[in-house]
Amino acid sequence: MSGDGGQSAGTRTRTPLAAVLTANTISTAGSSLTMIGVPWFVLETTGSAGRAGVVAFCATLPIVVAALVGGPVIDRLGRRRVSVGSDLVCAFAVGAIPLLHFAGALHFWLLCALMALEGLAATPGRTARYVLVPDLAERAGTTLTRAASLFDAVQRGARMAGAALAGLLIALVGAESVLLLDAATFGTSALLVALGIRGIRAAEPVRGAAPVSLTTYRAELRETYAFMLRARLLLAVSVMVMVTNGLDQGWNAVLLPVHAERELGGATQLGLLTASFGAGGLLGALLYGAVGHRFPRRAVFTVAFVLAGAPRFVVAALTGSALPLAATMALGGLAGGMLNPILTTVTYERVPQELRSRVSGALTAGCELAMPLGGLGAGLLVDTAGARGALLAVGAAYLATTLSPLVFRVWRTMDTAEVPQKSDELTRKDAAARTP
Repeated sequence: MSGDGGQSAGTRTRTPLAAVLTANTISTAGSSLTMIGVPWFVLETTGSAGRAGVVAFCATLPIVVAALVGGPVIDRLGRRRVSVGSDLVCAFAVGAIPLLHFAGALHFWLLCALMALEGLAATPGRTARYVLVPDLAERAGTTLTRAASLFDAVQRGARMAGAALAGLLIALVGAESVLLLDAATFGTSALLVALGIRGIRAAEPVRGAAPVSLTTYRAELRETYAFMLRARLLLAVSVMVMVTNGLDQGWNAVLLPVHAERELGGATQLGLLTASFGAGGLLGALLYGAVGHRFPRRAVFTVAFVLAGAPRFVVAALTGSALPLAATMALGGLAGGMLNPILTTVTYERVPQELRSRVSGALTAGCELAMPLGGLGAGLLVDTAGARGALLAVGAAYLATTLSPLVFRVWRTMDTAEVPQKSDELTRKDAAARTP
């Protein structure tokens, strides 16, 4: 039987995988519009880096909450329904910002609340699409490594296109119109998933799941986090990426927009810089998908993470022009594009299908735990130490974090493929089901 449990291995179709990839591309491009449009909107309307940090905090804290508790919900409602519902809520939240602004009714607290709603809704949808990849890759007849690389490549390509478009559109029509376009992209993504993966068993609610109750919900979460504690490499990945994601959030939500506004000339440069990082990331993901399997994962991962992180902070702090920073970000993006395919493949190799939604949610929560503090901290750091001091401090922290795979022994297991093992609880359930 195939991974979706409803079709023989000999039947191949690429349509569901293409639908999910396309939907994720459109949704990610829209998120790039928000990533640039909202901080710029806050800077234009308030002139405060600190307030931009507060908005970033409000947008990212619900992401952690949704990821922590959302896994069991995704399985019960079905990955298709969760993806569609997530995109529709995001379309409402993002679209309401410019509409309320045009009506003169957008208070700062309301902006924070809408961004919190968008963050709360977006994570389950991304997780639902992410965990479908192994089943859809099998149905399409492609390898897991190639599908993971393609999934990451189209995301990075979408970020690149969305960022470049955001910079140009902000300069031409304003940040408010960019956010309206973002709302439309979420709606399009919802439609593609609703129509493109109908009838895929892996996308539907889990059959025979225990009735929803606080007891079963707690038990499933406990089972998920017990598995995570035993999977030491996944735990190490979660901690390391948690720190770097927090630092990246400070860069994307505060440090780079402030640097672009004060030193580089405006939103167009901001969009082009972000696009150069995305273009490098797209090439890096495709490159790793083509030849990455020939090289040791740990070595590639470590070198790529060092190049993707600290150099851009240092170059931004020491130069006041866009060209050297663009070159640095393109190189960093090329290196960074190789990271997610490695991490995605390692995760799929180690997590059983029965736990995939829940463990993916737990990993997302762990990886994004520091993001709310990253944006808030960067805003406060700029206000107290200045933009240059903030860039150098965050860059130093980034470098120290990315050297951890050279220090801790658990990272050596990255090059060893493992067959996913069921948790003790799932093994007991299977044994009970087989008992007459």
